[in-house]
Amino acid sequence: MNELDTAVRATVRAAEPYATAVTVAVACEEREQVRSYGRLGHGRSAPCTPDTVFELGSVSKTFTALLLAELAANGELALDNTLESRLPADWPPLKARSPEPVRLLHLATHTSGLPRLPPGLLAVALPDWAANPYAAFGEEQLRTALGRTTVRCRPGSRYRYSNYGVGLLGRVLAETGGLPYGQLLAERVCRPLGLAATDCYPDAPGRAVGYRHRRALPPWSIPGLPGAGAVRSSGADLLRFLRAHLDGPQPGGGGGSLKEALGDVRRARLRLPHSSDELCLAWNRRHSGGRDLYFHTGGTRGFTAFVGFAPEAAVAVATLANTGPTLDGRFVQAGYDLLRTAGRTL
Repeated sequence: MNELDTAVRATVRAAEPYATAVTVAVACEEREQVRSYGRLGHGRSAPCTPDTVFELGSVSKTFTALLLAELAANGELALDNTLESRLPADWPPLKARSPEPVRLLHLATHTSGLPRLPPGLLAVALPDWAANPYAAFGEEQLRTALGRTTVRCRPGSRYRYSNYGVGLLGRVLAETGGLPYGQLLAERVCRPLGLAATDCYPDAPGRAVGYRHRRALPPWSIPGLPGAGAVRSSGADLLRFLRAHLDGPQPGGGGGSLKEALGDVRRARLRLPHSSDELCLAWNRRHSGGRDLYFHTGGTRGFTAFVGFAPEAAVAVATLANTGPTLDGRFVQAGYDLLRTAGRTL
């Protein structure tokens, strides 16, 4: 057994005991493999395959970042546009303690000064907190939350991870592109990159069932903030998505704006506090072992995901499990360890 096989097995073990389906996708230069384990759920479910669909949670933010960069490269908006200039005209303004406005770049780098969650979300989430907390928070609730939000620090001055901020960014992109977020993502990113199994629809065919401590959960629904966590994808699609960040789109897979965007999301924008890590457009960048590693994690109540790539080694890794994140983060850590290992062993 080589080092890669050991790392893959460690990743699968890290999803135990609650996951029934695990996919591990690895690429290095021209070689790639997508290994799938288990079944879509307990009982007589179909087997997990490279095309099995998993919820991505916050890995969705990397798709939102690419969509932002593509619209910017196409001249439809700019990263320094203000949030208020890009929202519908009848939406209320933010309250602010600083004259500096919130800009799209701030939303994509978690420096907007917005809280992690929008005001009012917890109240509507409590009845379904353990399974589907965002399900009752739609666009009208988001619009109301905006008018109740106070930006408490100067935008751009402080890092504070915010699902709210990236969710608002997704709403801005939909307004700019003239389509709902999921449709716009399909048109501008998924179809050009050949991501046939990637979308934002809870009832996607071929999906794994999410579990939390052996309890089957309903599909994750996040209607008001889809840009923050609504994307679903398969191991095979995620490998295509990550390879595009390494190699650019395949011939016929989108125009120059998408190619430019794939490079732009990799550019470091700030150094994270108390860390040597840097933040790009949604992506975390860490220098380790003489090379840059780009990565992002995600989780819903019933799924955990890790994605990453290393340009110098031409390596990409995606790991997916149909069980919610654990407090010790062992499945995410296993995915990160696999990213560090893969370039030396595949």
